[in-house]
Amino acid sequence: MIYPPNASAEHQPLAIIKVGGDILLDESQRIGITKNILQLKENDWDVAILHGGGPQVSAMQARCGIEPRKVAGRRITSKEDLMLVKQVLCGQVNVDLVAMLQAQGANAFGCHGASGRLIVAEKRLPIWVSGNNCGPVDFGEVGDVTTINTELLRSLLAADQIPVIASLGINHRGDIFNINADTTAAQIARQMSAQLLIFVTSIGGIFADMNDPASRFSHLSARTAKKHIDTGAIAGGMIPKVEAALSLLESGIDTIAIADARNTATFISIANGENNYGTLITAR
Repeated sequence: MIYPPNASAEHQPLAIIKVGGDILLDESQRIGITKNILQLKENDWDVAILHGGGPQVSAMQARCGIEPRKVAGRRITSKEDLMLVKQVLCGQVNVDLVAMLQAQGANAFGCHGASGRLIVAEKRLPIWVSGNNCGPVDFGEVGDVTTINTELLRSLLAADQIPVIASLGINHRGDIFNINADTTAAQIARQMSAQLLIFVTSIGGIFADMNDPASRFSHLSARTAKKHIDTGAIAGGMIPKVEAALSLLESGIDTIAIADARNTATFISIANGENNYGTLITAR
């Protein structure tokens, strides 16, 4: 049985896996993520999955003649956009991901943030964001997580289910918000006291030169990661992933990685604290 340093034998360790929508467009990634998750389960890990669906949402917007709007890698969501986001994330991406996992023998349970008030959120006020120097940004129908229904999640895990969660949130009035899946995964990991958080992307890590696989950062300290954001070496959609990881390090979670899933040994290797795959981000 594999346990990270801060887990005890009395409780199965918990891995939060965040899957980008781009992963589901790649057959090798789809196969790899299932096999990697099954390996974690076989080694007595609990697993919960949070997914986005950016490329799928953008494709649907294109079909509807709507131009996607992003600032520093973060999506701006109008009321019209939100309707498409709900349809795509819950009616397409979530169902397809659950079906893929079930086909390979993983006991997946599809849901979204409004299910059982799983993800409670409030509307985001205009804010300054890293990578944007044009003033505070109004993200529209976008929310920030306030509470995770950890009791519900633990009940699903205790029933040997793998929760597969679409990144939507709900407030006390029943309003639905689009939520950045990276920051939501970080909140779930924090509030569930997870031992492991993996952001699965097609890029497979952080690189000094995106065109040079040999330039992969196998490990980044918090200080070095912040420096690379400031210099622009970490940019675009990678910024919220790294910032989410840094916020978790401050909360005591010590194993965070950005990796792809093509190699079926990736997740177990990361769980062991090895840096053979992807980029591990640690406090020091």
